[in-house]
Amino acid sequence: MERASAALTELSAALRNYAAVQVDLAALNAYYGSDEWKNDFADDEAGLLPATLKRGVLSEDGLWNLLADHRELAERIKELASK
Repeated sequence: MERASAALTELSAALRNYAAVQVDLAALNAYYGSDEWKNDFADDEAGLLPATLKRGVLSEDGLWNLLADHRELAERIKELASK
C-alpha cells in the first residue's frame, strides 16, 4: 500500500507538470518543420543568430526526439487508462 500510494502521488505530480506543458508541446510541434523553423535553422547555420541564444529548439534530433517521446508517452497513458 505504501509503495502504491507513493507511486500515485509521484504520478499525480508528474501528470500536473505534463499537463502544464501541453500548450508548449503543441507550439513546438507546429514550429518544427515549419518555414519559420527552417529559416531559423538556416540563420543559425549561417552564424546569423547571437552566440548567447539557446539553440535546443534548432537541434533537429533533440526536437524530433522530444516530440517522439511525447507521442509515445501519450500512447502509453491511453493504454494504461484503458486497463
